[in-house]
Amino acid sequence: MGHLRADFSGEVALVTGGSGGIGLAIARALATAGARVHVLDRVEPPAGEGLVYHACDLSDRAAPAKAVAEVLAREERLDHLVQAAGITRDNVLWKLSDEDFEQVLAVNLTGAFRVLRAVVPQMRTQHKGRVVQIASINGMRGKFGQSNYSASKAGLIGLTRTAARELGSFGITVNAVAPGLIRTAMTEKLPEAVLSKALAESATGRHGTVEDVVGAVLFLLSDEAAHVTGEVLRVDGGQMS
Repeated sequence: MGHLRADFSGEVALVTGGSGGIGLAIARALATAGARVHVLDRVEPPAGEGLVYHACDLSDRAAPAKAVAEVLAREERLDHLVQAAGITRDNVLWKLSDEDFEQVLAVNLTGAFRVLRAVVPQMRTQHKGRVVQIASINGMRGKFGQSNYSASKAGLIGLTRTAARELGSFGITVNAVAPGLIRTAMTEKLPEAVLSKALAESATGRHGTVEDVVGAVLFLLSDEAAHVTGEVLRVDGGQMS
């Protein structure tokens, strides 16, 4: 697969949005590397993956804390948090409803905040933890038709940098990965013009794969990145270069 050969044996990881797309690829990689992996999502991951599933709607105010409590009751520790949950409700500003704007922020940003807030006490007690949040280059540059999504990912980057400052003295690192266009089931539904534009923007001459994102995430979770925090690592093939 080409990603970092990390060893997370005996460690516990929590992945939001881990039942599909980038989140599932990250959860699989962590499990392969020896971690006990718990997934928070609205739907179950595919059978036979060895992942522990917790039903969780991140837009529900109480659900994130309840799900994290279930993980900690079972494991009594938590070493890694990867926040990969995200939704889109695309439209131009003048056609975007309040509901679609608020729902995207509720899942992508507020939900991520609530999960992070719930895991911090355990990581502070351990005096060690690794957090990686999946942002987007569109939270750094903006994107036509995605004011809600771009705002949510820009907010996630701000949350990441602030949390890194607040938690660094407790041995907790907090970083973000900002993918460009990654070929997933979701992006396969995009118009060909959008895919072609992203390809033309890239310096590598190809679209990204989930494996590209997995490699960056595993690095930031590993001990090799122990002194890296508050960073936003773009995995975009040079789309923003």
